[in-house]
Formats: sequence, structure tokens, C-alpha cells
Amino acid sequence: MLNEKRIAVIGAGNMAETLIRGMTQNQLIEPGNIIVTDVLAERRDLMVERYGVRSGDSTSILLDAEVIILAVKPHKIEEVLSAACDHFIPSQLLISIAAGITVSQIGEALGPENRLPVVRVMPNAPASVLSGASAIYAGAFTETKDVEIARAIFESVGKVVILDREELMDAVTGLSGSGPAYVFTMIEALSDAGLQLGLPRPLANTLAIQTVYGAAKMALAADEPMSKLRDLVTTPGGTTAAGLRAMEEGKFRATVSSAVEAAAARSRELAKK
Repeated sequence: MLNEKRIAVIGAGNMAETLIRGMTQNQLIEPGNIIVTDVLAERRDLMVERYGVRSGDSTSILLDAEVIILAVKPHKIEEVLSAACDHFIPSQLLISIAAGITVSQIGEALGPENRLPVVRVMPNAPASVLSGASAIYAGAFTETKDVEIARAIFESVGKVVILDREELMDAVTGLSGSGPAYVFTMIEALSDAGLQLGLPRPLANTLAIQTVYGAAKMALAADEPMSKLRDLVTTPGGTTAAGLRAMEEGKFRATVSSAVEAAAARSRELAKK
């Protein structure tokens, strides 16, 4: 689907690089069919050197692309789109990964006469190791083929889900967008607990990381509720049962739920600014 496309990437930050690596490493597209621009010349040069893509200024890459990935900071969106709006072509697809920026906000920045199809995507940090979770919402003027193009790009760096309502993006931000930080905190807590019980730090770290990794792989492989998997490793009256009871006494579930809700609420707040 992507091999014959020409893709422009506006911005060459970490997530932009991740997507370029995912597409080229998975051979979805020839590197020469990707053209990148960024305000920092060193970032453009690095993308060219590292992945064999092309670079150019914002005007030239827009004129030479069928798909445009908008990978700039949210506060730069209006500036970038206002400067570029006269160069967009109606048949082009615009994919935005700017957190908190809605499809309607992008439409306003493009201007009332612009009917560019816009797809909004919320990826997360594990995309950097090609194990991300990305949510896609297709805005006005999009067609099925536009969604499939976006899906193919983001499946090159992990799993993809499709949303039918844009307001769910805030929940996605709170869960999978911020979720890696919650998991890193849990790994750190497991390692700290092992250290307190006498394990050397390197050993405690290895056990904590591998335990979370292995549990996640089991969850992905199983077509069962998490409660069933939990029961597999919980003997009544045993060590795991004692540990789970302590977690419930510490309101572990409520704390995780509160963290997701707080992050989602903050996402809603930022979208209004």
C-alpha cells in the first residue's frame, strides 16, 4: 500500500524518526520516497544519513508528497499549517500526531476553503522499540483508503486501534499515552522491593523487567480475561494471594484508575488552550 506513495514528514523529532525507521525497516516504502523537513538542519541531515531518506524545505516536500505526516510540537501546529496551507493539494492525506490537537483545530488552521482529509493519531513511547500502541481517528473528508494508509504506517511500529469518536482520544492519552510511565514506576517499585529483601540491584532490575515483559507476552498470547491469567499464578492461601491482598489493601486498582483519569483530564485541559 505504501510502496508507491511519496510521504512527507514535517518535523524530525523522536517520533518522526521512529516512524521513518518503522516504515523503512519493515520495507513498507523505499527510503527515497520519504522526504523530511525540520527547522534543525542537523536533524534533517541525520535522517538522510541514517535512513537514506531525502530532505527539503517545507514547500518542496509538500509539492512532492501524497501523504503528509505532521510531527511537530502541538504549540507549533497553527504556525506550521498557516505557513503551508497554500501548498496543500486536496488529494493529499494529512496525518497529525500532535497530542491534544483536534481535527477541527487543524481544519481551522488550514482555513475554511481547505478540504484536506485529516487523520489524527495518538502513538506512545514504546513505538521507539517498534512495540507501540497507536489510536487512529479519521476526521472530515477522509475515506477508507486514508485510514488504511495511516494504519499501515503505525502498524510498522506496533499495534493500532481505530476510534469512532474523537473524544475518546483523551482516554487513550491517559491509558496508553501516559501508561508507559505507570509501568516504569511499577518496575521500579518491584525492583526496590527486591532490593529491600536483599537482592542486589542489578538482579532485582532484571527480575522486575523480565517479569513485566513476560506477563505482557502472556496477556497478548491469551484470549482470556486478565482475571483468568491471574488465577493461573494464584494458589488459594499461597504467596501470590498474600501479595494480591496487600495490593488491594493499598488500593492499587483505585490508584491506577485515578492516574489514568487524571492524565485524561489534563489532556482535555490542554486541548482547550
